[in-house]
Amino acid sequence: MKVALVHDWLNQYGGAERVLEVLHDLFPQAPVYTSIYDPAALPATYRQWDIRTSFMQSLPLVKRRHQPFMPLYPLAFEQFDLTAYDLVISNSSAFCHGVLTPAQTVHVCYCLTPTRFVWNFHDYVREERLGGLARLALPPVLAQLRLWDRLAADRVDHFAAISRAVAGRIAKFYRRDSDVIHPPVDCSSFQPAGEPDDYFLVVSRLIPYKRVELAVRACGDLGLPLLVAGDGRYRAALERIAKPNVRFLGWVDETRLRDLYAHCRALIFPGEEDFGLTPLEAQASGRPVIAYAGGGALDTVVPGVTGEFFAERSWEALAELLLRFRAEDYDPAAARHNALRFEVTTFKECFRHFVEQRLAGVGPAVAPAGTTE
Repeated sequence: MKVALVHDWLNQYGGAERVLEVLHDLFPQAPVYTSIYDPAALPATYRQWDIRTSFMQSLPLVKRRHQPFMPLYPLAFEQFDLTAYDLVISNSSAFCHGVLTPAQTVHVCYCLTPTRFVWNFHDYVREERLGGLARLALPPVLAQLRLWDRLAADRVDHFAAISRAVAGRIAKFYRRDSDVIHPPVDCSSFQPAGEPDDYFLVVSRLIPYKRVELAVRACGDLGLPLLVAGDGRYRAALERIAKPNVRFLGWVDETRLRDLYAHCRALIFPGEEDFGLTPLEAQASGRPVIAYAGGGALDTVVPGVTGEFFAERSWEALAELLLRFRAEDYDPAAARHNALRFEVTTFKECFRHFVEQRLAGVGPAVAPAGTTE
């Protein structure tokens, strides 16, 4: 059986690329089709893969700032010739599920989310702090992209979603059913330690929609120690509102990150993510999570057992929860046990089962552990 993988773009490294790595591990002979590829931005192992790019690869500045080129992505993915493949797997949060496949090819989309800025424009404008010119110029472009995206979703034979929240969006925007298969988390890299230190922890790229300012303001107001691991274009703005009890660590290596997780009082996860790996990395380290009650965190945090939710996305609501939070009320073993449900081996088993069933022409079946139908 000939298999092809399709990915939106390869010019940054994050959760989507971690998923792609596991998919490539499942199908190591499969070429990866993508719009653009910047080897310098990705681990060296990618250079051993068969990566095939679109015409966009030769456009000036596209690897550094790919967002302004978004009207070209539909054409880029539609121009790939995938007629030689029996199975196409798109790992999509934007445009790559729009590839054209022949009737005999099965197209499975592992949907990280329907495109945020296309379907949630007003939230995107608010979270990304877009200026007036962008607010005026984008709506007509996005109207066309929404029409294309809705039609592109009909080209997919079977959808799998990374969380219940994403499955709900697929149903609303695409009018399609999907299986929920949670993304893989390498829990073996994280281990519980002894008694925690006194600090709370945020691990995040510092960009507006992550809502890190909620943690900065809440901990600042209460005088609670907060360490922020991560970097990004929003860092300067966050540092301006931070009080002395909030420290910005910038980018940290994996060894330091594991230590930070293992010794924090709790991880604070203030944004609404499609899934979110950091809550599970914290739980794999035996630490509880304080999360906003939305998105993928609803699938990964067990209130009263592995953490707590705050319902209103405001720093005041987070501060109220922090005032009554007691880290000693949460069993590190229970947190790690919950995280292990999302291990890489579980994902591989679930995804392979899903693909085999769909190739055999079987509709939604009883799912193995780790999935929700």
